[in-house]
Amino acid sequence: MSVRLTEVTEANRDAVLALRVPSDQEQFVGSVQRALENAAEYPHANPWYRAVYAGDEPVGFVMLSWNVEPKPPEIIGPWFLWKLLIDERYQGRGYGAEVVRQIADLVRAEEATELLTSYVEGPGGPAGFYERLGFVPTGERDNNGEVIVRLSLTTA
Repeated sequence: MSVRLTEVTEANRDAVLALRVPSDQEQFVGSVQRALENAAEYPHANPWYRAVYAGDEPVGFVMLSWNVEPKPPEIIGPWFLWKLLIDERYQGRGYGAEVVRQIADLVRAEEATELLTSYVEGPGGPAGFYERLGFVPTGERDNNGEVIVRLSLTTA
């Protein structure tokens, strides 16, 4: 499986904004539009975002806080997976896991030792997805009550 991370441009913006999760996942994952609004609202979180492509099709969206100075509870970092969305038409194909692997490789190349993210708890939520990828709870929660998890990027 091959996915690539591509800049969001005027040429692909509408297609990326049209990406959606199923209605039963909306409580866990906000929209691409909201993510872009968050990026504009929190420039001090150093947002880095990309469209996720499989072939010529946009299938998802990912956004990080890129090597930011942590200022909990508002800014978590330095490397924080802020948003991961795979469109409902493309879920279950391994794209999300591949995006996380690529992101982990990118931030590891920047000498990061861990990648953090958070999730909303609940039936049908992403906890199992992150656990299968090796994320473990830190014991902390963000200012919205989401569980913060970490992925070690160092070799054992």
